[in-house]
Amino acid sequence: MRQFSKAGRRRATLTALAFGLCMAVLFSGGRAVERVSAVPQETYDELETFTNILSIVQKNYVDQVDTRQLLEGAVNGMLTSLDPHSAYLTPELYKELQVDTKGSFGGLGIEITNRGGVLTVVSPIEDTPAARAGIHPGDQIVKIDGEFTKDLSLADAVKKMRGPRGSKVVISVKREGVAQLLDFTLTRENIQIQSVKYKDLGDGYGYVRITQFQERTATALEEALAALSGASGDKLRGLILDLRNDPGGLLSQAVKVADIFLDSGLIVYTDGRLDSQKQKYFAHKSGSHTEFPIVVLVNGGTASAAEIVAGALQDHKRALVLGTQTFGKGSVQTILPLDDQSALRLTTALYYTPSGRSIQATGIVPDIAMENNVQLQKVEAKKSPQQQFLREENLPKHLENGNSRDPDADPSLKPAPKPIKDGGEEPSDEEDAPAEDPAVQGTMGELGKDPQLDRALELLKSWQVFKTLVAKND
Repeated sequence: MRQFSKAGRRRATLTALAFGLCMAVLFSGGRAVERVSAVPQETYDELETFTNILSIVQKNYVDQVDTRQLLEGAVNGMLTSLDPHSAYLTPELYKELQVDTKGSFGGLGIEITNRGGVLTVVSPIEDTPAARAGIHPGDQIVKIDGEFTKDLSLADAVKKMRGPRGSKVVISVKREGVAQLLDFTLTRENIQIQSVKYKDLGDGYGYVRITQFQERTATALEEALAALSGASGDKLRGLILDLRNDPGGLLSQAVKVADIFLDSGLIVYTDGRLDSQKQKYFAHKSGSHTEFPIVVLVNGGTASAAEIVAGALQDHKRALVLGTQTFGKGSVQTILPLDDQSALRLTTALYYTPSGRSIQATGIVPDIAMENNVQLQKVEAKKSPQQQFLREENLPKHLENGNSRDPDADPSLKPAPKPIKDGGEEPSDEEDAPAEDPAVQGTMGELGKDPQLDRALELLKSWQVFKTLVAKND
């Protein structure tokens, strides 16, 4: 190890202090002294090595280097070492994030994550170029426009795949069970995601699919329920709420959606290190729809906000959950804006269902485990074997399940279960939920072609028969 004189050590310490101040100025503009003063002394000691490396790179690297670019790279490396969801958002990416929550953006329509340094598809968004082209969950994106994506950050990958409407991009993917790379030439579109879709199934039964939780999701759900009630001529006798392949979205909208179906009790709570990260969200009686039974459909593509809704309805016995085990993203990301129009997306807490279950890396286990075995119609689809859904527990550096904390420490967090008002309770299937076949996406929501939907409708009708028999016996 290189030995430093007393003067050399003093200079290195001063350099570390200067670097800390520069970092604060770079990312917080003007509030540097306040933030740096809160950093422990040992942090400055550790920064000595970093500043030495920075100095060596600036002096000896083969090309002239941009100091800000180096610092941004260091920040990215620091955040990605924490967990899969923390990241530094450049001003451009931060702006795109704000656009995404409004449900409109230019691109391909792919939800991706980074798995072991490889870009991996979580789920293609319904009715987008990616879904129509046949991109599957679990596909590994090896190239974008001929350039290898190995160790490409999520932010850079998103930037490469987005672009002007009508422009083309070639995605090369590796698919399990297929020897050669599959090339997809996709035309970028202005992706307008319809958050809520619905249809009348006849005889007073309704179907609602939530594709993503955006700014107007709860409002659109209310409109869908009103339309379905009008179509049935009176009241709904039962509802199927489809959350399959829903990657999540806004926490506030997940709470509002659950609140529509619950009239009291806890919906979800978060727990983190700071008091500000310990939040509880409750249901309200006003405007609640509790007069009909619900079956919630889930699969391995059901994540985050969608898991919050499924878990709340399941814990309150308000709905039966049918399908396969969900993704398991139970962590809370807080967006911390910085003064240069960039932001940090930092994991700050974990979600817990009303009964105290942590969703993280475990997800929601359905009451009735049922995969969607469908006879595939396309020859190309038949050539593709079933693929495991990528889940949170498969991601490197994922946080462990939060149930290591004692949920019984606060009895107020465990409200008494509330029975379903218009029916009984289906016995749970104890078998492990097998993997969903991603090639059946085109049949989702179609009676006679979607076994999980067919089964859900059978359950709702059975509840009505049981309810009628009980009424007669009374």
